[in-house]
Amino acid sequence: MTQGTTILVAPDSFKGTFSAMEVAEAIGRGIGMDVVDLCPLADGGEGTVETMVAATRGRIEEVQVHDPIGRTCLGKIGWLDHRTAVIESASASGLTLVDVDERDPLAASTYGTGELIVAARLAGARRILLGVGGTATTDGGLNAIRAIELAGGLGGSRLEILCDVRTPFEEAAKIYSAQKGASPSDIRHLTKRLRQLALKLPRNPTGIPGSGAGGGLAGGLWSQYDARLVAGAQTILDSVNFNSRLESAVAVVTGEGCFDAQTLEGKLVAEVVSRAAAAGVPVHIVAGSIDATAGQIAQIRPASIRTASTPELIRRAGSEIRRFVPTSLG
Repeated sequence: MTQGTTILVAPDSFKGTFSAMEVAEAIGRGIGMDVVDLCPLADGGEGTVETMVAATRGRIEEVQVHDPIGRTCLGKIGWLDHRTAVIESASASGLTLVDVDERDPLAASTYGTGELIVAARLAGARRILLGVGGTATTDGGLNAIRAIELAGGLGGSRLEILCDVRTPFEEAAKIYSAQKGASPSDIRHLTKRLRQLALKLPRNPTGIPGSGAGGGLAGGLWSQYDARLVAGAQTILDSVNFNSRLESAVAVVTGEGCFDAQTLEGKLVAEVVSRAAAAGVPVHIVAGSIDATAGQIAQIRPASIRTASTPELIRRAGSEIRRFVPTSLG
């Protein structure tokens, strides 16, 4: 493609509602499929495995593990090559696995994520990428560590944690547990529990950026196994060759289920906007809802931002955005 011949449609999923591909396709239908480059994304939460496997033409296998409240479920392992696996805690310890009336933020466990890590190691993975977004848990990774240790540890495998936020370990409960069903008293209890756990771990994760991702799962694994904490959004954007695709774009459309203050804390949309701005390409945002101040929105300076919460409204948003791009496109 020559420069400036496409509109790059690069959304995250609308969590619990629409996959990133469903959102991308709806926007694409509104804009016109003949001029779009569909690039569904993830930042370490739901859709991470599918996004990275599609980019590398790998494969996905399912493994029986335990969900956040101890029931059996099928978790996913994506194989990028014969020694590199990608897994997401959302498929074993995710909030979407638990109905609203079943949520138990105090007891919710990452044990199943530990089982997924073990399964990848036993299948031959030497490098394991773990996305930690979208969990129902705030156990600091303690139960994942228990599952791994019961199976003999990591052996020679290396863990890299794809963090979707920059939050430190001790702040995880205060910032994220309410959306997992925690009451104010639960949040105080969970915060105390995380602080106590931090003192017992081999390395104290307090204050480490990103260690609070996944309800502290990232920090627990960083401490116990010297796991690398990396920015999930950056890693995944690199895996799909985002920058090279950006060179052919006259505009970018991105989005997520809720645009809020957390968007600015290492979330995918902020990274997409940052890269596009560096390339001089305008960005339009479509969100299921907006819970941010004008000042927060102004920090990332989108060309436009709008809400759309159904496939038809998302399609219409695409049609509206089409008017902002050169009439010669397509």
